[in-house]
Amino acid sequence: MLKSAGVGNGDEVVVPAFGNIEVAEAVTLAGAMPVFADIDPATYCLDPAAVEAAVTPHTAAIVVVHRFGRPADIARLHELGQRHGVLVLEQGESETPYGEVAQRRERAAYLDRRLRGVRTPESGGGHTYQQYVVRVPGNGRPDRDAFARAVRAKGVACRVPVKTPVHRMPGFRRDIALPETERAADETLSLPIDAALTRREMNRIVSACNALGGLLQPAF
Repeated sequence: MLKSAGVGNGDEVVVPAFGNIEVAEAVTLAGAMPVFADIDPATYCLDPAAVEAAVTPHTAAIVVVHRFGRPADIARLHELGQRHGVLVLEQGESETPYGEVAQRRERAAYLDRRLRGVRTPESGGGHTYQQYVVRVPGNGRPDRDAFARAVRAKGVACRVPVKTPVHRMPGFRRDIALPETERAADETLSLPIDAALTRREMNRIVSACNALGGLLQPAF
């Protein structure tokens, strides 16, 4: 998409650092330079204000990645792109059948009501819950990782969605401050949300998390 749009040598492309490395790699394969912008802490997608601050006369495109089933503020980003004469491309997520989305939302609502000691995801913006991502309050990575190990020991198959932001990876390392990106990488944990989960399995998730959550000092 970048190459077909004429993006290449000497161009800059604004991308998120929170997520997969493939987007930044695609920019470099097109001959351009990825420029990382911070995320909105509620959506985990590019923050339009951060994107605007990253735009320069060399910016040719913005790649917007929708994350965890929560769409980015695409209207503001398109308006920004039109104002600066910059191409806005979207990377979506795999489509989920409507019935399964309804079941995921039902399970998310159940977890929202019952989880304690973690920050549950914001439900607005047409969230489809491709992943149910919570924040584990504390002082960074050791708290989240210890929480994850303890929850797994209780039979809950949780996972860390983004272990290392792209701007901290070899080949893309930048000496820049992306505080929301780094905080999200340190605090986020994805809990099971599959439509096939039984009520008993949901209760196991709640029990495992709540037994640990009370031991952590809330950060909100």
